[in-house]
Amino acid sequence: MNVEVTPLPGIGTRQDFMIRAGRRIGVITYRDGKFELIVSSKEDPDDCSASIPLTPAEAGTLAGLLGSPQLVAHLEEQHREVAGISTRQFPIVPGSTFDGRTLGATELRTRTGASIVAVVRAGSVHPSPRPDFTFDGGDLVVVVGTADGLARTADILGG
Repeated sequence: MNVEVTPLPGIGTRQDFMIRAGRRIGVITYRDGKFELIVSSKEDPDDCSASIPLTPAEAGTLAGLLGSPQLVAHLEEQHREVAGISTRQFPIVPGSTFDGRTLGATELRTRTGASIVAVVRAGSVHPSPRPDFTFDGGDLVVVVGTADGLARTADILGG
């Protein structure tokens, strides 16, 4: 896909692409951290027919819905041959215990034996995050481990 990036001086950036149906879909990222999902009209790709403002947490959740399932499916495919190992994703709920805290603060591997292999944030995947990686509300945490380890992870992360 060809994503066009258009600087919007004093506002932020617009990133969009043409879909098969002849419309453009994109996101305006504002300098203040807010987002806007935009869809062009069918008749004129330069005319906006829908504009949906999103908070950073909402944008992160939407990005997770769109991007995280492919990542998890890929990891599950890789671990399919390994008996007893599964992959699962857990949201960091805005305002929850780990919102704004580091991965190391979870002590997840020590407490569960499961490993955080990636964090999906606002459409970007952060693979193999380090212990000093700070979670934000709306992040999706991708974890690999045994069924028991994933169940304990759910208890810790509140998923």
